[in-house]
Amino acid sequence: MAAFRERVFSGVQPTGNLHLGNYLGAIKRFVALQDTFECIYCVVDMHAITQAPSVWGGPAELARSTREVTAAFLAAGIDPDRHIVFNQSQVGEHAELAWVFNCVARMGWLNRMTQFKEKAGKHRENASVGLFAYPTLMAADILVYKATHVPVGEDQKQHLELTRDIAQKFNTDFADSIRRVTGADALFPLTEPVIQGPATRVMSLRDGSKKMSKSDPSDYSRINLTDDADTIAQKIRKAKTDPEPLPSEEAGLDGRPEADNLVGIYAALADSTRADVLAEFGGAQFSTFKAALVDLAVAKLAPIAAEMRRLTADPGHIDRVLRTGADRARAIAAPIMAEVKQVVGFLR
Repeated sequence: MAAFRERVFSGVQPTGNLHLGNYLGAIKRFVALQDTFECIYCVVDMHAITQAPSVWGGPAELARSTREVTAAFLAAGIDPDRHIVFNQSQVGEHAELAWVFNCVARMGWLNRMTQFKEKAGKHRENASVGLFAYPTLMAADILVYKATHVPVGEDQKQHLELTRDIAQKFNTDFADSIRRVTGADALFPLTEPVIQGPATRVMSLRDGSKKMSKSDPSDYSRINLTDDADTIAQKIRKAKTDPEPLPSEEAGLDGRPEADNLVGIYAALADSTRADVLAEFGGAQFSTFKAALVDLAVAKLAPIAAEMRRLTADPGHIDRVLRTGADRARAIAAPIMAEVKQVVGFLR
């Protein structure tokens, strides 16, 4: 297989109300990867419109949410000078490569995607083609930069596997042409997942069996990245627990989803492990543990919220960051898309 330059790509949908799950499951990981990889971070606004405007809020809300996600990237510590931050729709190569991949991917592959089944529900016939083909656009997002690594949560692993399948099939279908055009035996890498840290899946503060979500009707189910210190503290104090003290070992969290969730949140915020947290707090009542979690969460999250408010007050600055990032992203994507066109046989 050809050698590829190590590069990370990942994106966050601008669907409003970023919360702790988005931060621990994605943005915090993005920050950590900056020290070891060349990173490209994208606000995937084209993915946001795969459902009805009533779901994503319409044009004004999409623009606001795109800026909010960008502000969260910057406030959390992503450096747009060292790395690339942009919004997807400004780089047309994403859509171009997605069409090629629509012609490479098989219907059976897409029919097996569990996220489509979950989002479409019982109304599959009324779902948009975009929602069905979402994974091929995700594959294009990654491979238009020949990204070798993607930080993923549990709910995205299936899509990354599909990305690898699409890359493999393209490399196989066009093997002779790839060798003729590039001299290599593959045009695209088989992208590897990067799974870090103890909290890959953050659950609701009101129900430890459900994923933390912006769509939950209770604001107390989540910590929003824009919450101030008092709100963060109040939500943690009101988080659902059980009457037993914390166990001293991880096995003691089995069957205790709320306890497991809070321990995982503490571990992720502290850059620690569940085992270390339980070694420190095992045997303690939740009142003691929650007080420590409040202090930690406020120390880590309140400065991000304050910086997000400062950044979103200057939308012109955010737009300049995105335009500059898009120019830099396009400089990488355009030559790769040109290779694809030549390999496929499109005249230029």
